[in-house]
Amino acid sequence: MKNFDANAVKQNWSARLKTVEPREINLSQGELVKLSHLRPDERLPRLVQPTLDGVELPVWVRGHRELIEEMLHQEGALLFRGFNLKGLDDFQEFIAATGVELMQYMESATPRRELKDKIYTSTEFPADQIIALHNELSTLNTFPLKVWFFCVQPAARGGATPIANVHKVFQRIQPEIREKFMEKGWMLIRNFGSGFGPTWQNSFHLSEREEAEDYFRRAGIEYEWLGGEQLRTFQVRSAVETHPQLGVQLWFNHVAFWHISSLEPELRALFLKEFEEHELPYNTFYGDGSRIEDSVVEELREAYRQETVAFPWETGDVLMLDNMLVAHGRESYSGERKILAAMGEAYTRPRREAVRVDRMSAGF
Repeated sequence: MKNFDANAVKQNWSARLKTVEPREINLSQGELVKLSHLRPDERLPRLVQPTLDGVELPVWVRGHRELIEEMLHQEGALLFRGFNLKGLDDFQEFIAATGVELMQYMESATPRRELKDKIYTSTEFPADQIIALHNELSTLNTFPLKVWFFCVQPAARGGATPIANVHKVFQRIQPEIREKFMEKGWMLIRNFGSGFGPTWQNSFHLSEREEAEDYFRRAGIEYEWLGGEQLRTFQVRSAVETHPQLGVQLWFNHVAFWHISSLEPELRALFLKEFEEHELPYNTFYGDGSRIEDSVVEELREAYRQETVAFPWETGDVLMLDNMLVAHGRESYSGERKILAAMGEAYTRPRREAVRVDRMSAGF
């Protein structure tokens, strides 16, 4: 067996990320699929389409797992289109063909329903609301490396799933802002039992306090019970992660997503009449508990905007993402929209020295 040189592999992938140009490729083995891009000036997503009728996508996927992995690392997002996939069973068969083990949606923050064997509805927010770009479950110590979305029915208008390369997002952020987050990390504070958002039982899929406390210890979450079913949790995570295969730095967090300044102004004012900033259902801070400036969060949002790519869904589309390399969101829409989602290939962050929150000096 040859010795595995992880550094050489990472250097190779990093070089490929910088040098590979968009191109259209027709594969051998009967040229069953062709590879291209939706737009010649955009790398995201790589488009995979059949060259003739009747191509069975799960069969092709099983025979081309290494190619799919390579393309996913190069591009970050693959869009399988035109394969006549119809519904939940077809989506499940496709995922099974990839050989990736699925994960449960843990630490739930948004409403969704499990339909079958760790396949879920996409987030069931009201249609008139957008969902900001984020990497799935970036608040957890163990999160999925891969995420899939399947379009059963596109919306009549809007409803795209915008995506962005977070290596490029990282490069757009001012160095002094990046360095501050790399030094301090970021903190998510959640409050349960106030009547807003899920209960802690629904979020952590547990029913007993002892079970929850055991989970918190294992997941690196500090907590305090506030009386009754009210609970406050604190978790400090790295804002920047290194991709385990590519070796590139990624802006991998929910800092802007859950920061108070990202709320609509009227809703923000309403919440702040009732709660202190650390009492909100969700809010983000620097890892030491200090407040993140609104101006900083606006720069983060702008970095995402500059890298965002969106395209209209078509019935039967499957979008496969490298969840560390590419963030996703949702546009508002009208009409019925049905998108299914799944996540898999669990990855645990490298163990780092735990950050203890000095709540007294932080003001909570």
